[in-house]
Amino acid sequence: MNVHGKHYRTIWLKEDDPRVVQIIDQSILPFKFEVLDLTTVDEVAHAIKAMIVRGAGLIGATAGYGMYIAALNAPRDSREAFLVSLRAAGEQLKATRPTAINLAWAVERTLAAVEGVQGIEAMIDIAQQTATAIADEDADYCRRIGEHGVSLIEEISKRKGGKPVNVLTHCNAGWLAFVDYGTATAPIYAAHDKGIPVHVWVDETRPRNQGARLTAWELGQHGVPFDIIADNVGGHLMQHGLVDLVITGTDRTTYTGDVANKIGTYLKALAANDNGVPFYVALPSSTFDWETRDGVHGTPIEERDATEVIYMDGVHDGEVVTVRITPEGATAKNYGFDVTPARLVTGLITERGICAATEEGVFGLYPEKRK
Repeated sequence: MNVHGKHYRTIWLKEDDPRVVQIIDQSILPFKFEVLDLTTVDEVAHAIKAMIVRGAGLIGATAGYGMYIAALNAPRDSREAFLVSLRAAGEQLKATRPTAINLAWAVERTLAAVEGVQGIEAMIDIAQQTATAIADEDADYCRRIGEHGVSLIEEISKRKGGKPVNVLTHCNAGWLAFVDYGTATAPIYAAHDKGIPVHVWVDETRPRNQGARLTAWELGQHGVPFDIIADNVGGHLMQHGLVDLVITGTDRTTYTGDVANKIGTYLKALAANDNGVPFYVALPSSTFDWETRDGVHGTPIEERDATEVIYMDGVHDGEVVTVRITPEGATAKNYGFDVTPARLVTGLITERGICAATEEGVFGLYPEKRK
């Protein structure tokens, strides 16, 4: 993804000091563009918890690099002390965002890789290699999601005689939520780059407004036409034939096709189902939960600080300010995710292709995961 004409990933090792992990501070986008340095596990954990980095794939990649930082800072007097420190760092990172399964997946993948070699220097090297591999795979898988998903947009474009295809998305499952390309946005970028007219309805996505702030910003950087809409507008647009396709991301999807995603996704799926609008979910295989059958009752749902509902950030006279938007003393509940049952999902777009949101469909693409 380009930012003002320069290509960026969302996370990388500092060019002149590979002991430093660099990230884009997403908490201040689109008002400011700043790069932050991470050098301790506490800094990495804070970046994930405070949503300075966010999105399933990027959380996983950040956890991978966090484990590399943990390896750099772990005691070196014995292999056991090193591993004890690394495992503790892994638990600290996993506790930051419980719903996004990529986080735990990256931590466990790094631990398994490190435990498989001897010698502390070799363990540090394998931690770095694993973090890099996780990030590279995430970018590659998202690129491939775009290659598979663009066929959906192409088909609709042909049916419409070349008129713009209207895609509705929710939250930010774009480049900023992954290492590059994104998931829900990857087919959109691929279509735009092929010259297929496409227009995006961007849900604002309260309470943190990741749609209005992040998806709109990155679509604008790429030159994709879009309009921001209030979260509750989607159903109206579908009733009047103004949505051709819904594509969302996911933070955890069961092997049976139940989809956990940013709060409000379930309501979009219900509206799409009622109006005959195809509802697709884009995800890399790292986002599948291979252990849970019932996503509605088996997915841990993060409850975040109520201040995110009570206050809102914006720009006033050129400065970023925080304002209260509720009555003084009002309380709020802030559930971060909901689960869309598989019956409402038209299909899943993965790096291996598109499949039905069913156990048979998923294992058809990933037979090696069947127990």
